Amino acid sequence: MNKEIFLKRIFEVIPGGLSWSIIIALILLSIFNPVMGAVIIITFDFYWIIRTAYLTTLLVMAQHRLAKEKNKDWLSRCLKLPPEQGFKELYHLIIFPIYNEGLDILRPSLEALSTTSYLKEKLIVVAAFEERNSSARKTAAILEKEFGKKFGAYLSTFHPDGLEGESRTKGANATWAAKAGKRYIDSQGIAYQRVVVSCFDADTCVEPQYFGCLSYHFLTSDKPHQASYQPMPVYNNNIWQAPSLARLVEISSSFCQLIESMRLEKFVTFSSHSMSFKTLVEVDYWPKNMISDDSVIYWKSYLYYNGDYRVVPLYITVSMDVAYASNIWRTLVVQYKQKRRWAWGVENFPFVAVGFMKNKNISLINKLRRLFHLLESHVTWAVWAVILALIGYLPLFFGGSFFNQTAIAYNLPKIAGLLFRFTALTSLIWVALSWTILPKRPKGISWFKNLVLVSEWFFVPFIILIIGSFPAIDAQTRLMFAKYMQFNPTLKGNRVI
Repeated sequence: MNKEIFLKRIFEVIPGGLSWSIIIALILLSIFNPVMGAVIIITFDFYWIIRTAYLTTLLVMAQHRLAKEKNKDWLSRCLKLPPEQGFKELYHLIIFPIYNEGLDILRPSLEALSTTSYLKEKLIVVAAFEERNSSARKTAAILEKEFGKKFGAYLSTFHPDGLEGESRTKGANATWAAKAGKRYIDSQGIAYQRVVVSCFDADTCVEPQYFGCLSYHFLTSDKPHQASYQPMPVYNNNIWQAPSLARLVEISSSFCQLIESMRLEKFVTFSSHSMSFKTLVEVDYWPKNMISDDSVIYWKSYLYYNGDYRVVPLYITVSMDVAYASNIWRTLVVQYKQKRRWAWGVENFPFVAVGFMKNKNISLINKLRRLFHLLESHVTWAVWAVILALIGYLPLFFGGSFFNQTAIAYNLPKIAGLLFRFTALTSLIWVALSWTILPKRPKGISWFKNLVLVSEWFFVPFIILIIGSFPAIDAQTRLMFAKYMQFNPTLKGNRVI
């Protein structure tokens, strides 16, 4: 085993090792030193109250900015830019990596693209199919017939299976498609620096002003090639039809992305995102053997530019499907697997740590700060719900009669009750904000569903434990023992995404 592989294994163990150490240490303290355990738990409860207030404030601010900016006429703003900024020479390469999604998913995504207010002749669309899907060419032919003439260019690609150095990941397919797009761009004599590439999930439906917003920010940003551009993902394509469990989890996921957009130092690309095609080529495209390609491409660019790379938030939404299945138990499994796949983003930690050790041009302070943010976010994800919901009352259970007569034992449930009431209060704010991202209730859906949408928020604490901490612990434990995950596409409404 060479030195780099050895160090990578050490860094793979750290997140899971730290999460399990915190959980086990608190359990042991609750049993053998309940006073100390209770003090730590009370401290954590107060920390979480402060953190919840802070994150809710950021969410309100982000939602206000989204409401303010998403309906601006961005195309008009682009047309008013000085000619030297090059709007007329700007092209967009849009890639849809496709696993085995059917026409019911792909058509809405392409229709949304074809009805944008942007200049269609400037859009180069790539429908990126997997060759191993037996129906891929039939589906591609249908879509080419329907959408082939609606854009400046429309390409269908078929990613071969089993290429050397590749895993069955979305990044491998996206890279194959980007190289096909590169050949077309070369044939047209288009400069790479005049192309913005967007990699969208197959179910992504863009807002009419999306490419105007993206173009404006790209053309007016400082160092536009040293930035990724991240829209706000909302999972509401089929939200009225989805069961409560799935709906709650996905709304919470949308809110988390809004919150992250206000913390620019921690902001990393997620799901559907855009960047300079010139930069994509220079960093050698998306990873072909990692699941979290959407975030790894940010870190590859960050390392390539020696830390001088950022994510620019776009306060405009892209809509995607809610993941659910035919019944509540299958929906629970689907949601769990999807969140575990997201939590597998913990693989970024060893990737970045090793990258930092090899890069001598990024300051030590920046390296330590970014690694801490990355590690803290994943460890917190794994342990917070377990501490609050399961470990918080253990000192009372194991403390015995002497401990239960102390002031700490008296205050422990009171602090927990305060946390619960505060969480309920902030939940009301989240409930109110959730209505701002809901699409109009479709015909055939009873008005009674409105009441259901409000009442279901009372189940958030229970759902977060199962779909929050447990998938993160699962992913970190797998990484810790080198049980590397394979890319598992998500079932959405009985369909695979």
